[in-house]
Amino acid sequence: MNDKTLLRQDARVIGLVGLAHGTSHFYHVILAALIPWLKPEFGLSYSELGLLMTVFFVVSGVGQAMAGFVVDRLDARTVLFSGIALLGLSAVMLSSAHSYPQLMLGALLAGCGNSVFHPADYTLLNQRVSKARLAHGFSVHGISGNIGWALSPLFLTFVAARSDWRTALLSASLLPLLVLALLVWNRHALRPEPAAIPVAGVAGAKAGLADASAFGFLKLKVVWLCFAFFLISAVALAGIQTFAATSLVSLYGMSLGTATSAYTCFMFASAAGMAYGGFLGAGSRNHDRIIMIAFGTAAVLALILAAAVVPAWMAVVLMAAIGLVTGISGPSRDLMIRGAAPANATGRVFGVVYSGLDSGLALGPLLFGALMDAHHPAGVFVFIGIFQALVILTAVGVGSNSRVAVTAKTA
Repeated sequence: MNDKTLLRQDARVIGLVGLAHGTSHFYHVILAALIPWLKPEFGLSYSELGLLMTVFFVVSGVGQAMAGFVVDRLDARTVLFSGIALLGLSAVMLSSAHSYPQLMLGALLAGCGNSVFHPADYTLLNQRVSKARLAHGFSVHGISGNIGWALSPLFLTFVAARSDWRTALLSASLLPLLVLALLVWNRHALRPEPAAIPVAGVAGAKAGLADASAFGFLKLKVVWLCFAFFLISAVALAGIQTFAATSLVSLYGMSLGTATSAYTCFMFASAAGMAYGGFLGAGSRNHDRIIMIAFGTAAVLALILAAAVVPAWMAVVLMAAIGLVTGISGPSRDLMIRGAAPANATGRVFGVVYSGLDSGLALGPLLFGALMDAHHPAGVFVFIGIFQALVILTAVGVGSNSRVAVTAKTA
């Protein structure tokens, strides 16, 4: 295969997987975006609204760990298609809800659909994208997710403000339908590779582990450090996704529209950071150091926001700056995890590790919802900063283990 053909093939796979991932992230915040409508409609507290998002991410986290095994045993393409279909069905169910339990059921179904994306996406990227462009594939994957996060509240609040929240959710159900049709049309590009005979993986050999069983990778310390990385960073992200806009309104006296724009700036800046991070990650082996600098900077900026010592317009700039630096770390994060994955266990490793993301996104709304109910909007940004600082400890642990493993392999 010549370079031009390989480039076209890589771009096609990266684009299709990125589109699917963006759809998944669009659904992460469909309930958070509609809080101003759902709260009075159902008479809910912020904690009860946070619990809906917790259910979504708990189901997604548990399902994600399981989906990784299904991906490795069956194929990533079929699993991905099923997840997209479930997302569309969940939006239809949520739009017809007339009670809190029905909202809960819709959130549960959406969590089931969301659970498949990371193990399926990363398996497809590792199988179908050339190694030279893999960092850029991870970059686009992260960017598309952030675009989904950014567009979701804009789209849903726009439609809900001009009609109602039920119409907004019904409109959102069309996105998975269109994406699924496009993926089915291009299904040949996402064809699965034949299953290989399980062997002890590179990461397992690095760690002195010669266990080729289905669960052997769980004995690797670095896998659980990566899980902790996602868990802690996701708690901070949950605070930004769910209650940062509401907190900004209270702290800075800005309108809800301006506060929502600050969140949108965070997401688009994060996408820009990931684009740069793809080049930075491809040219570096010290991925943990990139992550440490990024999250250390983000923690300081979050604490400045909590102090409310800057004007409202500057708060929007600081939100964008936090998005930029955390976005830069994204491709390095995914390359770091790829290095921890034993051969023939990509889906399982990414499934377990990324279940940490869902676990953090499940815990975060409860914590930050309680802070808002207690009338502590500054506490939202204080805790965001604390959790971002704690991420540095896990990155240090992963980096140290990786360098020890490389040294042992060389010896």
